[in-house]
Amino acid sequence: MEFVVFTGVLLFIFLFMIVQELMQAKNEEKMFRNSLLENYGKEPPKEYSLERFARLDSYLERHKEEKQLDDITWNDLGMDEVFCRIDRTLSAAGEEYLYFTLRNIFCGKEKLDHLEEVTGWFLEQDDTRIRVQLLLKKLGHLGKYSLYDYLDNLDYLGERNNRKILLLNLLYLLFASLLFVQPAVGILGIVVCMLGHILTYFREKKVIEPYITSFAYVLRMINVCEELGRQKIPVYKKELEDLNEALKSLWELKRGSFWVMAGNQGKIGGNPLDIIADYLRMILHLDIWQFNLMLRKLRLKTNEVDRLLGITGYLDMAISVGGFRRSLEGYCIPQLEENANKVYLHMEGGWHPLLTHPVKNSIRADRGVLLTGSNASGKSTFLKMVAVNAVLAQTIHTCTAESYHAPVFRIFSSMALRDSIQNGESYYIVEIRSLKRILDAAQTETAPVLSFVDEVLRGTNTVERIAAATQILIHLSESGVLCFTATHDIEMTELLKDCYDNYHFEEVIRDGDISFPYELLPGRAGTRNAIRLLALMGYDKEITERAAMQAEDFIQTGKWSVQTLLGNT
Repeated sequence: MEFVVFTGVLLFIFLFMIVQELMQAKNEEKMFRNSLLENYGKEPPKEYSLERFARLDSYLERHKEEKQLDDITWNDLGMDEVFCRIDRTLSAAGEEYLYFTLRNIFCGKEKLDHLEEVTGWFLEQDDTRIRVQLLLKKLGHLGKYSLYDYLDNLDYLGERNNRKILLLNLLYLLFASLLFVQPAVGILGIVVCMLGHILTYFREKKVIEPYITSFAYVLRMINVCEELGRQKIPVYKKELEDLNEALKSLWELKRGSFWVMAGNQGKIGGNPLDIIADYLRMILHLDIWQFNLMLRKLRLKTNEVDRLLGITGYLDMAISVGGFRRSLEGYCIPQLEENANKVYLHMEGGWHPLLTHPVKNSIRADRGVLLTGSNASGKSTFLKMVAVNAVLAQTIHTCTAESYHAPVFRIFSSMALRDSIQNGESYYIVEIRSLKRILDAAQTETAPVLSFVDEVLRGTNTVERIAAATQILIHLSESGVLCFTATHDIEMTELLKDCYDNYHFEEVIRDGDISFPYELLPGRAGTRNAIRLLALMGYDKEITERAAMQAEDFIQTGKWSVQTLLGNT
């Protein structure tokens, strides 16, 4: 009787723990569902490890296309930060596909129209969006590595088989049969077998642990995709049909998959079922057995896995773009012209998506634009604003502007360059290499080029800078490049007036303080503020007054005066 009571109590505790775990999971899902509804249009709170951020290009590296945003332009425009502002994805596949999308600036009208259709549909269908996002959340991430890293490294494991595991497990049967003849020997043999299994288990797990993680992700993805395939998403019907087709060839991977993907993979904890499963893995090597079977199958199915990653990643990306749109106070759908016979960029009320209180500016550029203005007045930010909107227009079909109308461009920049110590190159060498790639791109007979250059040839002396920069900018204009450039060399506004339109930014100085309206104005700048800023920052009065006299003398005479330089009158 006492045994029955004891067994009943254990069973009750066991069932209570299972029910408690299920209720906790249900409550967590309910809370997450509510957060998806309430926070869809808010800025993403995600944090990124440096290791994970470095692997965002994994999908891109395996699906390279001819015309993608190059690394120089991506870094110049601070596109990592723009990516983070847009990213609301819930899976590694979604993150990598969003990154791929932002780099792929030449996807074509048909693909942009489809993205618009999918994004717009999810913006209006919150219930379906949340169901899909809950599934994508189950897919999740793989830590600091991409699934592609693991798939690429499968060959390093060599050929694996289960003969050793089978032999060790047969010893259990041998010693179990001895229990009826020599119980002591049978029990001792089983204990020794268990200890041997446990010791070899952790050695084997150390070798294949990263791959078990990736297999669990593949199996999780198959389960998620099966549920996705049952969703009613009319704007994504063809892709879901492709998804279901790919799943047919992957169903074998699920056989016995519980032992690979369930529980904590040898780490004791979790609910009672997980604890039991963990011990069974250790004493029977069930997950390693199944891993070896799956390894052979997966090596033959990497293309199908890639298809699943692309289809799920696209969905996650499209929903993320919708969340980005909803987080904005306003946005526009760009009007893009393919095969345009002239270059132009017309934008009304544009602002940079990373600014919280932006000043909107408009531009109608039918030829090159030359920006002048005081230090810190907004020239570089304006260049980046136009460039980022051009990228977003051609990738996620969304602009932070009231309107955007332009051809489909190849987009290049040369803005935030620095010395390359690793390559032994000075700033000037890095700069002329960067400009050369734009000049070379202009000579190819494909789509027109949109370029952004901040301070052309700033790495050399004034005379040669103005001469060379003028000729480079003229050549870009004659080659059909729409070039936006900023300069402090006022002389260039006169030299380039026949092929570039002049615009400028101004500062406002009032009561000994300086402020910047950040409003784009027509014409060239008529003021300088570098020396004035020194004075406002507390520099010695003698320095600033002599500098002002020297600058004024040069403006009047065109020569640097030694007497003025030394402070003599």
